[in-house]
Amino acid sequence: MTLRFIGIDPNTGTGESPTVWVDDSKKELVIQGWKPEAALEAECAAFEVPGHATGIPDHEGIVRVPFRMVPILREACDAAERAELR
Repeated sequence: MTLRFIGIDPNTGTGESPTVWVDDSKKELVIQGWKPEAALEAECAAFEVPGHATGIPDHEGIVRVPFRMVPILREACDAAERAELR
């Protein structure tokens, strides 16, 4: 696996470093971020997706998503940016 660094949170301080890489060989994004507070983690764990188990496995911390999810991530980023501009 060869990761290609894309960027790091421009507001990164000591001990914090949300970061994005690309794994071209696996066609995945690799994302490092903050661990959620308990309430948010519980809400995400309870979210139901038809045909998929609920919950967050203990072994997940850094999240990998396939390239095909880029439009979904872009939509989330656009929504976040629009929210910030309000």
